[in-house]
Parts: sequence; structure tokens; C-alpha cells
Amino acid sequence: MATYNGAKYLAEQVDSILSQLTEADELVVIDDGSTDETLAMLESFGDPRISVRRTARNLGYVGAFGEALSAARGEYLVLSDQDDIWPQGRVEALVAALGEAEVAVGNVVDLEHRRPLPSPVRRRPWHLSSSTSRQHRRNLLRIWAGVIPYFGSAMALRRSALERVLPLPAYLGESHDLWIATVANVDRSIRHLDEVVVWRRLHDTNASTSRPRAIGPVLRARVMLLRLALEARRRRSRTQ
Repeated sequence: MATYNGAKYLAEQVDSILSQLTEADELVVIDDGSTDETLAMLESFGDPRISVRRTARNLGYVGAFGEALSAARGEYLVLSDQDDIWPQGRVEALVAALGEAEVAVGNVVDLEHRRPLPSPVRRRPWHLSSSTSRQHRRNLLRIWAGVIPYFGSAMALRRSALERVLPLPAYLGESHDLWIATVANVDRSIRHLDEVVVWRRLHDTNASTSRPRAIGPVLRARVMLLRLALEARRRRSRTQ
């Protein structure tokens, strides 16, 4: 988990996580310079499974997630935002899917209404289907076109995937989730779940949004995604 001034919603999220962890698991939190009660709240849980590290400088959420992936020690790494809720069965479903692939990703719904989020491109609800898991080339095209709902908060990966995921590309200023999904599709090792694995809390300070963006940022994002695909192929070739 990456945190930054998340005290308003953090307690409910952490409760939903800890209820699905065993005594052997850990919740790795990278705090990116919070100035509110985030750190005090994490400490108040008094749970030895929670490990908190502060960044020396503000890295942004992508950099903080990179730090969290590097710090985690488990075989299975399950990503989390600071303000959502994990529905019961999330960890079990994602870990089961990781028996077949290095990366697993499920669906996200609006916490309040329990319905899929609207796509900013197609203007209709996002939804992943297990039937598209092996459509790797199409999935890469869907990533580039912005029409596939790969949310980091709905992802999990096996430790073996870190060899190609880390270090995060230096130019990756947003969308660490699309980078992980790109690597997994290039490696032909991703599993889509039909299940909902995140109840997402929508508010004005969400790091990512389903609102349409201006043409300039969209074009820059498309160039970055092409660079990511080439980098993923390079890393795959290097490790074969």
C-alpha cells in the first residue's frame, strides 16, 4: 500500500485487509510524506503485521508503489490503495489465480452503488472477463487504446514477476498498473478474474479518475504505453 494524507478513509481499508491476512502475512505501507494523521492511525492498530516505511522525499504514488514492491517479502504480492475496501474472498481469489499465471487482476466496482465504473473512452462500464485472459496481443492493444480496466488496486503478482517489473521505468510517471499488465501480457502470463475484488471509494482526490482527459495528456500517455511495451519485450528477451 502507498499512503499519502489518507487518514480520512484509511482505517476501514486497513481493517478489510487485515481480516484477510494470516499471521504469516504482512501489510507493507510506504508513506509518501503524509502531513495528516495517517502515520498515527497506522501505529494505532498495534498489529505486528503492519510494516511502515517513510520515503525520504515525495515520490508520487507510482514511486511509492515501486518501493512497496521492493520491500515486500512474500511469495504473493497484492496491491492496495489507501481508500478502498477489500471484499471478503479477495485474497483467496487472487492467490488461486496466481497458481496459473504470474499476474492476476479482477474487477472493481463503486463502493457506494456496487456497480462497475464508467470507462472514460467507451462511456460504458468497465468489466474484465476471464475469457480474455489469453488474448495477449489484443490485451496489449486494449491497453494502448485505453479500453481495458487494469486497476492496480485489483492486482496481485507472484514474486517471480518482479524480475521484469522492477525497477519501474524511470519515465513512468503514472499507471504502474498498466506497466505490470503490459509485462504480464508480453510474458503471456496473466489471468483475468470475473469476480469483483475491490470496492472503490470515489471522491475528489482519487489518484486515478474515470473522467475523460484532454487530448495532450492522452497522446503523451499513448507514447508512454508504446515505450512500455518495447521495454517489456526487452526485459523478456534479457531473462529468457
